[in-house]
Amino acid sequence: MSDKSVIVIGSGFAGLSAASFMASAGWKVTVIEKNSTPGGRARQLKEDGFTFDMGPSFYWMPDVFERYFAQFGKKVSDYYSLHRLDPSYRIYWNDGYTDMPADLSELKKVFESIEPGSAEKLEKYLEGAAYKYEVGVNKLVYKPSRSLTEFMDWQTISGVFKLEVFTSIKKHIEKYFKHPKLRQMMEFPVLFLGALPEDTPALYSLMNYADIKGGTWYPKGGMYAIVEGMYQLAMELGVTFHFDESVQEITIDDSIAKKVVTDKNSYEADAVISGADYHFTEKNLLAAQYRSYSDQYWDKKVMAPSCLLYYVGLNKKLKQPIHHSLFFDVPFEQHGEEIYKNPKWPAEPLFYVSVSSLTDDSVAPEGHENIVFLIPVASGLENDTEELREKYFQVIARRMEKHIGESILDSVVYKKTYSVSDFVTDYNSFRGNAYGLANTLLQTAIFRPSCQSKKVKNLFYTGQLTVPGPGVPPSLISGEVVAKQVIKAFK
Repeated sequence: MSDKSVIVIGSGFAGLSAASFMASAGWKVTVIEKNSTPGGRARQLKEDGFTFDMGPSFYWMPDVFERYFAQFGKKVSDYYSLHRLDPSYRIYWNDGYTDMPADLSELKKVFESIEPGSAEKLEKYLEGAAYKYEVGVNKLVYKPSRSLTEFMDWQTISGVFKLEVFTSIKKHIEKYFKHPKLRQMMEFPVLFLGALPEDTPALYSLMNYADIKGGTWYPKGGMYAIVEGMYQLAMELGVTFHFDESVQEITIDDSIAKKVVTDKNSYEADAVISGADYHFTEKNLLAAQYRSYSDQYWDKKVMAPSCLLYYVGLNKKLKQPIHHSLFFDVPFEQHGEEIYKNPKWPAEPLFYVSVSSLTDDSVAPEGHENIVFLIPVASGLENDTEELREKYFQVIARRMEKHIGESILDSVVYKKTYSVSDFVTDYNSFRGNAYGLANTLLQTAIFRPSCQSKKVKNLFYTGQLTVPGPGVPPSLISGEVVAKQVIKAFK
């Protein structure tokens, strides 16, 4: 047992993960959370009999979750149950739709029907993606990425060309598939990594492997079941939580974080891990001389998207709902430009829809439907008004009505909107981003903000603005990575 103590700021996936790893190592752990429940961006909304996941809704990479719980002698099934979705999701085009079957042999038939010869090419594509997944997920992302020397082992060096970090995933996909629908289907998983496919390394074809081979799953009760499981595990390990408490300052003395001051109390500890927004921590909680990165540094960062979200309850059941649907019925390129190249509210948005009540009758009253709509938008947008949000809701709801052949708008009995300004208010999110920093080549691994402060010896960072990157599985990994760095620093 250690006699050391650590304060973790924030109880999102990364903060919960870091807290549990620190507690498992014998440290006294205190988590401070500004909101009233754990989960961060993966909070839960309960209103009028409806239960919504406010953040992530895709459960990919089940192996990462199993690995996480296994390190504490637990299994995923000790905390929540999983159901594999089939189809994994549906993509609506302007001339119909394509379902993505869970079974690979069935998916190959779908590919072949769109482009003859593509089934065999999909097999070859997935062989390369499997290698990238094995090396990328099981090796590279568990490194703290504080020095190039971490990546100097022979497997990584010899495999650098197979990892294709210097080729864009757009060009990589184009080598295998000609039909625009197949290309968009394969590009979809990187859309939320925060850059256009032409600016995202082909390394991230590992996401296609995660999608097609790993599958799309649903935890009973929603994604918040993961939060509840991680929170319960942390409590079992002895972690103390303080909710509804906002951190106002990290007091530094001689380059050592001595105290964390909140709006209710002050806490002393041997180390501090911030799972809060990295930029907010530096800019608002630290004195200027202790910031690792300048305003100019942050201004140059390429952000992953923000979101315009709608949590909607219907007083009827849809006739043929699909749990996850992507609406690619308008030009992909234009909306991409409006997120990444020329930030503006989109003219014709692509959007995503989740109908979790199809799979889980606990999330809506009987005879009702629970729907979440999501439009990816650029981070940092202004004029985020209710009028603007309503305008977009009318647009996407009508497009969905047209595709599914039944009405939605006349059955809405509950609706809450959420977007850029809410991410800032609720999570102190830099530029109101939803997913963190984009996974471009120059923002991968050692090029991301460091998980240890350059100016404060015992201050560390976890979450989507540091390594390894955006997404739920990377956040779990981020907590493990930073905990190991803290423990190593105090040996």
